[in-house]
Amino acid sequence: MSDRPAHGERSASGGTTAVVGDRVLTLPNIISFIRLVGVPLFLYLFLVVRADVAAIVVLAIGGTSDWVDGWIARRLHQVSRLGELLDPLADRLYILATLLAFTAREVVPWQFTAALLARELLLLGSLAVLRRYGYGPPPVHYVGKTATFLLLAAFPVLLLAAAAPATATAAGAIGWGLAWWGLVLYWVAGGMYVVQASRLVRAMRSRSGGAPA
Repeated sequence: MSDRPAHGERSASGGTTAVVGDRVLTLPNIISFIRLVGVPLFLYLFLVVRADVAAIVVLAIGGTSDWVDGWIARRLHQVSRLGELLDPLADRLYILATLLAFTAREVVPWQFTAALLARELLLLGSLAVLRRYGYGPPPVHYVGKTATFLLLAAFPVLLLAAAAPATATAAGAIGWGLAWWGLVLYWVAGGMYVVQASRLVRAMRSRSGGAPA
């Protein structure tokens, strides 16, 4: 679920979409494209050739660069509609691809993966309801961004614990600490989005007599 309102829609905070550029070839967008390319590269390294060390490097770069494209976009005044789509898309693809790959190789239990996927389904349902009333996705919240950062930081550490037995104790403790905090905050942010969406829908129904706008 994207964290930013689509062009032409009201944001879930009740405001209108901020005016952003239409440029495609910007430095932040190039970084986001590279992050997207890293998703199939990670899957190939981890699941096909079993090059775990190289997979750790790809995950670490993809996770630590999460904030880079947004920071550069704001710093260089290169915020674009494409960038607003690519950044959250890259985050979610990294999380989804890593979870499924880790579950396939039993790095994480399926219950952990199911808990994260259930949160995504909850937000997709909320987004569908918001769109019926003319709203885009809720604005990004620092709790959600923190959860994403923790998860993207946890994955390479968990993979290190699985790939290098000598580091399993320390890396496993750090990785799972980050992962569980990330999961908790992911659901907290999801609950905040659902509450926000419910309030908007109730307010819209009261103004329109119960019918969608």
